[in-house]
This record gives sequence, structure tokens and C-alpha cells, in this order.
Amino acid sequence: MAEGQTMEAFEKFYADDVVIVEKPTGEVRNGKDAQRKAIQDWFGSVKEMHGGGIGAITSNEDDQVSCVESWFDITFQDGNRVKMEEVAVQEWKNDQIVKESFYYSMPSQ
Repeated sequence: MAEGQTMEAFEKFYADDVVIVEKPTGEVRNGKDAQRKAIQDWFGSVKEMHGGGIGAITSNEDDQVSCVESWFDITFQDGNRVKMEEVAVQEWKNDQIVKESFYYSMPSQ
């Protein structure tokens, strides 16, 4: 994301039958098309990206699992500016993500 190549990385590294789990909400998206739409919708809700980065990455190559801690400082279209922090747990097979679970806290309204 920081380099503006989110969709290129998504197309390369996500399996067609990927399962995405939003742990805080329980939402499950099945398949690359559903996740592609969710990413595009999310970017459409962002007015301005002020920064972002990776805090930590770790992996267990034997189990083909990686974890990525990331953060984003963004302003949404409604003017609300937030710093988002999340951890993604990625399960890999044949150099592609087959399942990704996101962990984050939901800001109170």
C-alpha cells in the first residue's frame, strides 16, 4: 500500500479461492472477486492517506503461516481521521495466500 501497488500485490499473491475473515465483525469473504471488491470499496471510502507502515512481520515456513502488523493514518470521505492498526494472519499454499484473518479493534463512535 505504501508504494501504491496494493492491487498488483493482491493479484499476484492471493489465490482465486482465498477466504478472508474479519475477526472483529465475523464477516467472511470467499474468493478473490469478493476480496477485490472489498479492497476497492475500502479505498473508495478513503479521502486522504497520511501515512502507513509495517510494524512487524513474522513467519513459520514449516506451517506456511505469516503475520503482518500494519498501521495506516487516514482521513475518510466523511472527514473522520483515524490511525488504524491491525494484524493479518496469512495462510499460504504454493506461494499464494489461501486464507487471511484480520485482527483489529473497532473504534467507538
